[in-house]
Amino acid sequence: MRIRATLSATRPRRAAGAALMAALGLAASACAGGGTTAAASSASGSPAPSVTGPVTITIADAYTSTSSLGKTFAKVISAFEAKYPNITVKSVPEANYGTLETKLKAEVAAGQAPTIGQGYESFADQLEQSGKLVPISTLAGTKTPAELSGFYAGVQKDLYLPDGTLAMWPIGKSLQVVFYNSSMLSSDGLSAATDWNTFATDLEAASKGGVTGITIDPSAQTSGEEWLEELAASYGTPAYAADGTPQFTSSAMVKALEYLQNLKSKGALATGTNYPGETALGGQKGLADISSSAGYYYENEAVGGKFKLTTTAVPQTDMMAGGNFFVFSSATSQQQAAAWDFLQFVTTPAEQAAWSSGTGYLPVTAQALTQPAMSSYLAKNPWVSQIAAGLDTAITDPPQEWVDDCGTLLATALQAGLSGTDATSALNIAQTACLQKKQADS
Repeated sequence: MRIRATLSATRPRRAAGAALMAALGLAASACAGGGTTAAASSASGSPAPSVTGPVTITIADAYTSTSSLGKTFAKVISAFEAKYPNITVKSVPEANYGTLETKLKAEVAAGQAPTIGQGYESFADQLEQSGKLVPISTLAGTKTPAELSGFYAGVQKDLYLPDGTLAMWPIGKSLQVVFYNSSMLSSDGLSAATDWNTFATDLEAASKGGVTGITIDPSAQTSGEEWLEELAASYGTPAYAADGTPQFTSSAMVKALEYLQNLKSKGALATGTNYPGETALGGQKGLADISSSAGYYYENEAVGGKFKLTTTAVPQTDMMAGGNFFVFSSATSQQQAAAWDFLQFVTTPAEQAAWSSGTGYLPVTAQALTQPAMSSYLAKNPWVSQIAAGLDTAITDPPQEWVDDCGTLLATALQAGLSGTDATSALNIAQTACLQKKQADS
């Protein structure tokens, strides 16, 4: 299974509004207010008691046993059980987050939730609103667990829900990166761009002799749509306000779509499906591909040694992805205590080093980069240490449930814009439809 099958580039669309809440068997509470970051979390009392005897916890995750993710996760679990002999951990994996979320909905509705679940922020927000999760601050007995300050700033922010609750805990993250054909860069006298204008100029310069600068998939919430969001944020206005309100008609978003339209009109951008940028780059038909950092293995596989693959951060404003863990309130006090032990363990520098080097995810703490387990990995992949600091400033979409559906609407606007529709008109349609979804879900 591709690592990227668990990343935002292929994450499934969520069902919206009351239908989803009904499927979960949850009673929706008042809609959460505007987004906040690490400034606040729900009140926390005493931490969960320490584990006093044998206890088993189950983890519903997206790490199938035959994948590099699953194999590495099994090693993490083994190391944890060796350190905590009273705790047995059972991983119950699914092939991807979509299948996992569907299963978790059914289990929650049936009163059979696992101890720990995994998913994206919007799903965690729905669960937390309905009282199905234990805040991390409750497990830790503090609003600011000691480990939190060691995480990259963007990772810290991603763990909080709109009401300020610290409800999630990380294991690994990814960023958008640019994969270059280094031979083409050299032959055209170019170097990796550090701003979007230079990037566009370079793509245009390379588009000749059967080469198109870059190829993207605009058909869903993949790297094409994420690139559009990155451009808009770089131009001053993110796709969404902190409370999830779409800002698709901002001058920044219009400029972003026009940027991509201009590249296409000059023959420097093509479109396709099923990782078309990777295919074009590997076939020496493209200068660059924008994709997830966790997809390095597949980009390199596509290249097949035909040229040196250069990997850099995107020129400006990167997007972060990667699901988080959360703990269900139906777990016993002993299971909750064991769950907190496990969550702390997976984010120790040593385990983060093992996780990153084994899966291709970026570690959530910079301390992992100096661990022995990372030395040989970084020697082969020096770009990892070069881009990891981007997790401090990376953006993510807000966790409100309608945002996933609105991402699909934005992708539709991108497709329309690249097919000849005026940028403002295409974005107006997406804005109107997204506001309707927001109203229905609020």
